[in-house]
Amino acid sequence: MTQTSAATLVWFRHDLRIDDNAALQAAIERGQPLVPLYILDVNEDPDWPIGGASRWWLHHALHDLDQQLNKYGLSLVLVEGDTHTELNKWIQSTGAHAVYWNRRYEPAIIERDKQLKQELQADGIDAKSFNSALLFEPHTIQNKSGDPYKVFTPYWRYCRTLSVPAPVKTEIKQAKSCNKAAPGLKLADLKLLPDINWDAVFYHHWTPTVAAARQRLKKFVQDPIDDYDRSRDIPEEDGTSRLSPYLHFGQIGPRQIWAALSQADKVSGKDAECYWSEIGWREFSYHLLYHFPYSHKTAFRPEYDAFPWQPNEDFLAAWQQGQTGYPIVDAGMRQLWSIGWMHNRVRMIVASLLVKHLLQPWQDGAAWFWDTLVDADLASNSQGWQWTAGSGADASPYFRIFNPITQGEKFDPEGAYVRHWVPELKDLPASSIHQPWKASSDILQRAKVHLGKDYPEPIIKHIEGRGRALQAYEKFKGR
Repeated sequence: MTQTSAATLVWFRHDLRIDDNAALQAAIERGQPLVPLYILDVNEDPDWPIGGASRWWLHHALHDLDQQLNKYGLSLVLVEGDTHTELNKWIQSTGAHAVYWNRRYEPAIIERDKQLKQELQADGIDAKSFNSALLFEPHTIQNKSGDPYKVFTPYWRYCRTLSVPAPVKTEIKQAKSCNKAAPGLKLADLKLLPDINWDAVFYHHWTPTVAAARQRLKKFVQDPIDDYDRSRDIPEEDGTSRLSPYLHFGQIGPRQIWAALSQADKVSGKDAECYWSEIGWREFSYHLLYHFPYSHKTAFRPEYDAFPWQPNEDFLAAWQQGQTGYPIVDAGMRQLWSIGWMHNRVRMIVASLLVKHLLQPWQDGAAWFWDTLVDADLASNSQGWQWTAGSGADASPYFRIFNPITQGEKFDPEGAYVRHWVPELKDLPASSIHQPWKASSDILQRAKVHLGKDYPEPIIKHIEGRGRALQAYEKFKGR
């Protein structure tokens, strides 16, 4: 299509899809040629640069978005550098009179975007932002006192009384291409993929495309959701939606998920409500991060910043490497390293061991998850770790300490999950697999397990770790 007048920049961020994209649709409705733009700004949040696993996903998601746009005569322009500089450069080079984007809610990004919008509007640019990431934006939800919610149950109970907006219908066929837009960088120039081949197994577990997100949602709605309340806790079963990385990068949106469940008549009932509570936790996490912008770095409950953590590099490294001697924990940590994702029940178990038995700061766990998860999300990651540490809003009390042995026996009773991810224990019977140190020498010999050589002894005994945690908690309470 030919240039008719000033262009509109569509600034893509965590919204790497065409359908249900409010900013893209608003730009199309403006009627002017479009310049789809993605800026890789590695310094946009110096405290939380994009992690390695997320970079892998982003590479493939950008490739997929470009292919989607290509079908309609559009091309995704890729650039790298400071956001202010690059936006102004592309406004100048294309003669754009408008910049549209979908909102993000991380504290550093909010401040950056607010300043950007003011500067652009002062320069006569039509700068507008939209919601395509959440069902209910944080600034629209408040309790009866006009304050933000701090407890999940009343927050979500109120949200469930509200109507869910329908997905935005994107009239992409009406989009016009801007012939003034110069080509940007090649995707490989962004160097998002690792130099060494640690991502090899990712390709067997993930397809970071919009089509795969839709297929995953379709599969989930058709079968697992009918047993979600039970199956979501069984790590060896495919009982969760696994939509979290697609949601984070915006390859699917929560409005689309709601619509799919509605069409399948699965928006109510025990299993559906259980699933919606998980979506609700994501919404609540953004609600907290927005209203309490310190909570991704320091304790939501400030008194917990004085908790007597005992940082220990050896403890942290053993945990990171899946060498704690607790099979369910080590299985989770190895699953994480291998495929960039960990089952949610196991996330709680491994987090509890780190911050309670081992007394390591929750921020160290959050940082490791940030680098290794393909679904690393600042709001969900921060609030999840604070929940475990007892320092967050509506958090699990610190004195509630998961027993990694009984957790394994309850949620992986036959040891299938452990056998998969800790193969050196695969020949142990179910009765021994979650506490191999209690197995007889005959059982260990038949299973070819030499504790301390093939597999470590527990890094700390459960009763000792529990005692240390409770002692630290009593010391903290006495301050």
